Amino acid sequence: MTSETSGDRKALVVRGGWEGHQPVVITELFLPFLRARGFTVRTSGTLDVYADAGLLAATDLVVQCWSMGEITEEQSAGLAAAVRAGTGLAGWHGGIVDSFRGDVGYQLLTGGQFLMHPPGFSDHTVTPTEEQSDHPVIAGLGPFEVHTEKYWMLTDPLIDVLATTEFAADEDRARPVTMPAVWTRTWGAGRVFVSAIGHKPDDFDVPEVRTLTERGLLWASR
Repeated sequence: MTSETSGDRKALVVRGGWEGHQPVVITELFLPFLRARGFTVRTSGTLDVYADAGLLAATDLVVQCWSMGEITEEQSAGLAAAVRAGTGLAGWHGGIVDSFRGDVGYQLLTGGQFLMHPPGFSDHTVTPTEEQSDHPVIAGLGPFEVHTEKYWMLTDPLIDVLATTEFAADEDRARPVTMPAVWTRTWGAGRVFVSAIGHKPDDFDVPEVRTLTERGLLWASR
């Protein structure tokens, strides 16, 4: 575990799991942003931090980038309890919605679970929702194009969907589907931010993706 420049708020970046999502490389993109916004940034390559109640209680924001893997009952309960008490949780892509597939409690916390994506990367449109157009994460943003994986997910009805993608009807699906791509939710006193975008570092070269992700981190923080 490492610590970085001191600030008034504390962020804990938990990164690991499947290396295909480049958890260290991509989270490093956001450490300067967090430090510039006054966070002390601590990074962890182990989930054991989720069992440290004192550490989590003193943490304003957990940024998780941990794809697949397994979480213990103690770790999962510790994270959920911390968010319920006010610690924010934020993440993107498989680092937050393809984590700990066997843990239902974790999926209830995040509000969604990845199921599949069409082969390879595709050009597709991400459309902010009109209903949430004044939400601070997407305010002022219009539809934008990305070239990356498009996630099909199961989602909780108690999420606030900020942006969506479209899946056309095909041989398996009888009608087109509008799929949540970015959402927020509350869990007790805590806030959770999730974006499906972020398989590879250059996904964040799209200005709208970078903007909504940075805003999401700040929104989720205590």
